Amino acid sequence: MSNLFDLSGRTALITGAGRGIGREIARTLAGAGADIAIAEVDPATAEDAAVEIRGMGRKAFAVECNVRESASVNAAVTTVLQTMGKIDILVNNAGIARWTKAEETSDTDWLDVIDINLNGTYWCCRAVAPHMLERGSGSIVNIASMSGSIVNKPQPQSAYNVSKAGVIMLTKSLAAEWAGRGVRVNSVSPGYIASEMTRKAVTTYTEWAAVWHEMTPVGHMGEPSDVAHAVWYLASDAAKFAMGTDLVIDGGYMAW
Repeated sequence: MSNLFDLSGRTALITGAGRGIGREIARTLAGAGADIAIAEVDPATAEDAAVEIRGMGRKAFAVECNVRESASVNAAVTTVLQTMGKIDILVNNAGIARWTKAEETSDTDWLDVIDINLNGTYWCCRAVAPHMLERGSGSIVNIASMSGSIVNKPQPQSAYNVSKAGVIMLTKSLAAEWAGRGVRVNSVSPGYIASEMTRKAVTTYTEWAAVWHEMTPVGHMGEPSDVAHAVWYLASDAAKFAMGTDLVIDGGYMAW
């Protein structure tokens, strides 16, 4: 029986892969055999990640990309196609959070979250779609969040919750449109993961962290690798019948 998780010969474009969860996704897919395009707003972290992936024996290319801007996304996708020849896998990982009370959230904070988390995901899907649809194959994995299905506590994060709910529905909508044309679209919804962003929050808001741990049945946060392995599954042929799936990786948080 062939190894359905083998990604040899495939090219993956991953946004926000210069650090944190995105970088772990890049390592994991490279370890499965994929060549990696690192799309980052910070060229320095992108190139650093690309050097690491090349050290694993895979091809890796760093490209500057600001997912807030569709023109930047289109240019980045064009560059990756010209440089690497194809895109078999797209992982929309770039994202931010703002912890502000709804009545005090500024226009800038609201739009930053929506522009990066939701609009950026759509811009990337739209930019890659013509290439994948023309070839009749491709796998897109969007990083959503359990916050797209529930309201977390105690932190106030309406913009984040709304953006991730949008990512989940966008995933289902695109899956319904493109499944019959060979392109699979799925999402991963992490719970509390010990990423750089979350670790900073734990240090700043220690009382929040206590609630997060208490409300997670397993009793601790997950690791970036837990998310990366879920992405690996959805990107691979092992998930060939998964379309519009939102795979929750939350240590049981949503099971209460």
